[in-house]
Amino acid sequence: MDSSTKAVFLEQCGKNRGYRDTDVRGFRPDGGVCLPGGPEVMLSVVSMKDVCRRVAVEDVEVAFSRDAGRYICDYTYYLSLHFGCGHAALIHVPPLSHWLPASLLGKTLRVIIREMLEESGEVQTRSAAAPGKQQWDAASFR
Repeated sequence: MDSSTKAVFLEQCGKNRGYRDTDVRGFRPDGGVCLPGGPEVMLSVVSMKDVCRRVAVEDVEVAFSRDAGRYICDYTYYLSLHFGCGHAALIHVPPLSHWLPASLLGKTLRVIIREMLEESGEVQTRSAAAPGKQQWDAASFR
């Protein structure tokens, strides 16, 4: 994430193709693809747009995003969404600064995660999870 960014971004999807840069150890997926034969885009079951609309924390902008950047974050998110059947989340956070101290970032992340859990619970309630699948709710994280 760009160090000059001053917003927390909630990522909705991970992309399968377009990985051109290597990571710090020189790794780049073969052919720039996360998962050969995988879907082009994987979406989170959590509506990040809805979560974003409901989150309000003093002096912190929380924004919706559909492009995690085709680097380590997007690669990891895509695979997490794939192996988690859409049950994954990616929150891009800016670096700590005078305008965003650790205490405010922590508060912001607690609010966001609580809203994601609420949204995830609504999604699971509406879509009757498959037998044997673990179901999470906000009480599981207290």
